[in-house]
Amino acid sequence: MSPSVLPGTSALAAATSSWTGHDTRLIVMVAVAIAVIISLIAMFDFHPFIALIAGSLVLGTGTGTELAAVVESFGAGMGSTLGSTGGLIALGAILGKLLADSGGVDSIVDTIGSRSGPRLLPWSMALIAAVIGLPMFFEVGLVLLVPIIVVMAKRTSTPLVLLAVPALAGLGTMHAFVPPHPGPLVAVSALSADVGTTLGLGLLAAIPTVIIAGPLYGRFIARHVRSEAPAELVASLVEEADRARDTGPVRRVPGFATSVGAVALPVVLMLAKSVADIAFPGDAWWNHLLDFLGTPLIAMFVAVLFAMTVFGYRLGRTRAEVRSVVTAGLPAVAGILLIVGAGGGFKQIIVDTGVADAIGKFAAQANMPLLVLGWLLAVLIRLATGSATVATTAAAGIMAPMVAGTPPVEASLIALAVGAGSLFFSHVNDAGFWLAKEYFGMSVSQNIKTWSALSTIVAVMGLAMSLLMYAVLV
Repeated sequence: MSPSVLPGTSALAAATSSWTGHDTRLIVMVAVAIAVIISLIAMFDFHPFIALIAGSLVLGTGTGTELAAVVESFGAGMGSTLGSTGGLIALGAILGKLLADSGGVDSIVDTIGSRSGPRLLPWSMALIAAVIGLPMFFEVGLVLLVPIIVVMAKRTSTPLVLLAVPALAGLGTMHAFVPPHPGPLVAVSALSADVGTTLGLGLLAAIPTVIIAGPLYGRFIARHVRSEAPAELVASLVEEADRARDTGPVRRVPGFATSVGAVALPVVLMLAKSVADIAFPGDAWWNHLLDFLGTPLIAMFVAVLFAMTVFGYRLGRTRAEVRSVVTAGLPAVAGILLIVGAGGGFKQIIVDTGVADAIGKFAAQANMPLLVLGWLLAVLIRLATGSATVATTAAAGIMAPMVAGTPPVEASLIALAVGAGSLFFSHVNDAGFWLAKEYFGMSVSQNIKTWSALSTIVAVMGLAMSLLMYAVLV
């Protein structure tokens, strides 16, 4: 079928009301709110948590929403975001602290650094991030990789950006392109695509995407952006790792395999759940067990218990010492949790005021190739809501009536294009934006040049690969 043919467009257009002045007002106000947030942070040096609250109030009141409803939406969004990511971030910080304090980070850094060499370190980091990002949420994978990135950068005198960009590219690409991530799975379901086909095409598209957005772009942007991880994070990770190394043979430290195993454990648990759900669906007892163990929060919890054992008790540490390390891992992420939560509140106000619906109403009436339309819808909703999963879900829902009856491969390619568009230009309303900014000590402008730019490269590469594979396969 030609990609310019849009089956179902007439029915969709009939079901979609025309563009109104109110819709224009919504788009203008979200742009004003984002400008307020950026201005408060960049020009007046406001803390992002305060700036996000201010921007949320501007958006809510500017769209005519009652003040009580604005507060309610912000609270609901903040609670929902922290409910889904807060525990994961905290458990990831504890795991990272245990890994660093025991010398586990040192084992990983020394082994990879000695075998990779300075020129290959960014490529090694991209590969590690892609493997970890295959089954794992972006935020969880980033939290797990931060200790390795920070310590490796310090130990090898490598610019932090040169290692951070490949890691972010690997994690972000997998999150947007490949099932079993929630966004791609929703797109597969809505568009009646085949999971296996979509996964295979997503992995094929991910290879050049990670290479270009990761090591290659990282090498370029590292010449223009210099950053250092926050001092408290460095103190929590690097100094503990150095202390573990400097104590010499008197202190027992975990080996490379044990250290990597602790990082990989939640990955394995989540991957096992996803593989079982896709390949061996059923109601057997082991399906229920894997579903439970593969839940991100439980997988991280199990990994922390494992880390407390292998990085604590088995190395001769007392219960009080292990508890002290666990407690010390939490303060460094307190500010990050507040910023991520406020970003979720801002996103919820965007959703509740109808901005996403206005964008969908406008774009769904455009007559363009299906792959491009799906990608563009995801881009617009992503820019408005800041959520890749929301963008994929909404765009796939709008595209569903148009895709009905298309060949399986084309449906999978449209799902891939939608997923790619959902990562376009991550900015101030995205929790991932603030995670990358805070963990790697960047200013807003630096983070736009690194994370926002590479997320855009991933999105554009995803569309390009979708169009290329369409030309070859359909």
